[in-house]
Amino acid sequence: MAELPMFPLGTVLYPHMVLPLHVFEPRYRALVHDVLAGDHEFGVTLITRGHEVGGGDQRADIGSVARVLSAEELDDGRFVLLSVGIRRLRVVEWLSDDPYPRARIEGFSDPDGSTAALPDGTENRLRRVLAMHAELGREGVPATFDLEDDPAVASWQIAVIAPFTPYDAQRVLEAPTSQDRVQLVDELLRELEQTLALELRADEP
Repeated sequence: MAELPMFPLGTVLYPHMVLPLHVFEPRYRALVHDVLAGDHEFGVTLITRGHEVGGGDQRADIGSVARVLSAEELDDGRFVLLSVGIRRLRVVEWLSDDPYPRARIEGFSDPDGSTAALPDGTENRLRRVLAMHAELGREGVPATFDLEDDPAVASWQIAVIAPFTPYDAQRVLEAPTSQDRVQLVDELLRELEQTLALELRADEP
């Protein structure tokens, strides 16, 4: 069990996912100073209720450890960070938010020997979902992508790319094993494909 500075956000961070951050709130500036003076790692969890600024939020207990790749301090004390998710975490106990949120955490990794295989058609299903998303005029998803050969890593990539809601994204993060995760990702893509198809039909003249 370890104590870790925590950065609750309105988005889910996955392992292998790049996370840019613009840090302006004083308590998180203090967090960045301490993180950069230490091992460059902090925790990220989803805010399930409330807001990122000001505190008083409710937070998920499963998140990810982020490692700072680069940091730039601006003249007014704000920071521009580039971080990457490196592994999952489970919050055992939330500590005081003074001077910034902190928690006692433990690892939450796939069980030893856990294996995964993407269901047939998952990648093509993702391509159809992205195409329909674009056809509806919505932004925020890539036009092209390449998946890793490792299905466990590919499942994280799909979860990053797919336009899942924060609630569904958190479900993916909390899946106990890599096999659970790839199955859930495929199920969510199926549901999303059906929903988008209905929306497209509703837009037809």
